[in-house]
Amino acid sequence: MAATSVQVAAIGGNITPRMAKTSDPSSSHSNPLGDELRATRAAKPCVLVIFGATGDLTKRKLVPSLMGLAKDGLLPPGFAVVGFARRAWSDEGFRTECADGVRQFGRSQTPECFDALGDAFTFHQSDFGDRAGYESLKKKLEQIDRSRGTAGNRIFYLATPPSSYSAILQNLAATGLSTEKDGKFARVIVEKPFGRDIATAVALNDQVRAAFRERQVFRIDHYLGKETVQNILALRFANGIFEPLWNEKFVDHVQITVAESIGVGSRGGYFEESGIIRDMIQNHLMQVLTLVAMEPPTSLTADAVRDEKVKVLKAIRSFRPEDVDSNTVRAQYTRGSFGGEEVKGYKNEEGVAAESVTETYAAVRLHVDNWRWARTPFFLRSGKRLPRRVTEVAITFKQPPLSLFDGGRWQTPNVLLLRIQPDEGVALRFGAKVPGPDVHIRDVRMDFRYGTAFASESADAYERLLFDSMLGDGTLFARADEVEEAWRIVDSIVAGWKHSARRPEEYVAGTWGPERADSLLGPGRTWRKP
Repeated sequence: MAATSVQVAAIGGNITPRMAKTSDPSSSHSNPLGDELRATRAAKPCVLVIFGATGDLTKRKLVPSLMGLAKDGLLPPGFAVVGFARRAWSDEGFRTECADGVRQFGRSQTPECFDALGDAFTFHQSDFGDRAGYESLKKKLEQIDRSRGTAGNRIFYLATPPSSYSAILQNLAATGLSTEKDGKFARVIVEKPFGRDIATAVALNDQVRAAFRERQVFRIDHYLGKETVQNILALRFANGIFEPLWNEKFVDHVQITVAESIGVGSRGGYFEESGIIRDMIQNHLMQVLTLVAMEPPTSLTADAVRDEKVKVLKAIRSFRPEDVDSNTVRAQYTRGSFGGEEVKGYKNEEGVAAESVTETYAAVRLHVDNWRWARTPFFLRSGKRLPRRVTEVAITFKQPPLSLFDGGRWQTPNVLLLRIQPDEGVALRFGAKVPGPDVHIRDVRMDFRYGTAFASESADAYERLLFDSMLGDGTLFARADEVEEAWRIVDSIVAGWKHSARRPEEYVAGTWGPERADSLLGPGRTWRKP
């Protein structure tokens, strides 16, 4: 079998890795997605400026993802990275940290890509609020344009705490770095959390709009870069067998689960301010819900897709305070056994108040009030210290009107399961006859897994999102009105909790949440235990 190797080609004076063709199409290192994207879409030369470049996000995700793109030949010939942070790092120090991140967290062969591209990484030291630092950054970018052929195109990545956004945005605007002219683009990528309620989200959107136009803004939610999340649209709209059933006439209910096995760890102080509903449900789960529930878009352009997603959120009613307790469950994990070890309860974690009412688990029943989904509830749940790390969408279909088998006892519903992580794929559960002379029905499952079906190494979600930002494709990024509508819904829940006399339930670490969450589903329904 011919092995795939990383080749280095000199193009326009720059070093760009590309994939060598392999003689064996079944090679485990081949990447059909990379080949297809390379053939159909090409990014223009650009400079990526990472604000907060000394943080974990840059080392663990951004630079390894860039090298994944390089491995697949998707980085443009003229490309460079400038790290912007307060620390007094040298170019070599920055490169050493980036190389270490690629070795630890990158895909196979990406360290070789960094060896070839390392001189494209430089560092710029400045405080975020120092106007002079942006003026010197501007000169540095002009010099990089000349030396690396980056053509005056800029992408600014705000990998900083939200408290720094305002100063960065103001200085980018004041120095003209956010202005597009002469066919050159300037874009900004904003990390979550995008606000902590609707008021702060609106204020932040106003700050962003003061520096950039909406089409220049890419609000990133890494869940939207995951293959199975993207595959929701393909599953629905590229296949004739699913979409006719995708409505309240056939679907009994939908469960969307994001479970984490870890506790809050050293993030107790942050988590006290956010809780699971702000940290996970407002963004990740709401985004997945919109893709499951949206109407077919008129095209796959960014605004056509996002228009339909916003319609879903607008169709979800806000909660009245008196309705919150009957439609939601919140809880905290207590001490328990996990992986054979005793683990702390939430209130014993560092940075957590002894009388905390912050939820580490939340389950919510939502109704999408439109003709497609009017009688089908959507159940969203997320929690810390659950038995395993898993993200999935379970679409449960209605029962046949009459059970003819096993004396009417067989009543297991059909389920279409979309596994988003860790083992990406799609499964369909249905009933089949057990071999033998008698007619007995048992659950069986048809299973599709990305890793085995395409025999390719799975790319990180940030790879797809970084590539789309270079292309200027905002389809997988949240628009301002999406963010605000999601906060409207979540704010109504949080307001109800504040006025409720009911304190958070408790659940033992390593279990699937509090018992009261089962009652949220209603008669005849149960939570999946992945």
